[in-house]
Amino acid sequence: MPVFMLSDEFIFPPADFARHDGLLCVGGDLSYHRLIKAYKSGIFPWFSKGEPILWWSPDPRLVLFPSNIRISRSLGKKIKKGTFSVTMDTAFEDVIRECATSRIEAGIDTWLVDGMIEAYVDLYNRGDAHSVETWQKGRLVGGLYGVSIGRIFFGESMFSRESDASKIALAALCFHLQKYKFDLIDCQVTTPHLVSMGAEEIPRQEFLLQLNSSVKKKGLSGRWIY
Repeated sequence: MPVFMLSDEFIFPPADFARHDGLLCVGGDLSYHRLIKAYKSGIFPWFSKGEPILWWSPDPRLVLFPSNIRISRSLGKKIKKGTFSVTMDTAFEDVIRECATSRIEAGIDTWLVDGMIEAYVDLYNRGDAHSVETWQKGRLVGGLYGVSIGRIFFGESMFSRESDASKIALAALCFHLQKYKFDLIDCQVTTPHLVSMGAEEIPRQEFLLQLNSSVKKKGLSGRWIY
């Protein structure tokens, strides 16, 4: 399949036109309307510093059904012990910047360049992006962020400064999404960390069918409270 070049219009080629590696198209911008259109179409931006904006739709797709969250015995003990506290939507920009910093410190390329961070902070300010924060003695030690449309949460990135801090954030997110009857979390690409917590691969076509249904449902608007 060819890689498509985007125009100034908020139009994407069908997600199932993506290459074998998941790359679908190049270009465009990270404006609010384009990002929302992308997520509703099963497409997300992912690129490194110095690269043009790259848009992806991998096959298979990693998803996590909130009720399938897998919590190990040791993690369950940490949650019950209360060593960590969890909040939502109280430190969004701090979370996204920590996601970027932790990757840089680990010597890993990050797609969370300034333009990307600004775009997601804009989504947050409009009520479409959300964060989960894990705290220990008043210090932000873990968290995650993503985009919510209808009854689907599109997970973007997570970080951990203390053992299991990001897992606690993910568990809290799943409990929250179960409460409000969300259908699934889009985890995008497969990682052992997410699979260990219950995420599973499904064919892209199956994901797109579920996506089309979920984004049409009434979502959870405003700031989230945990």
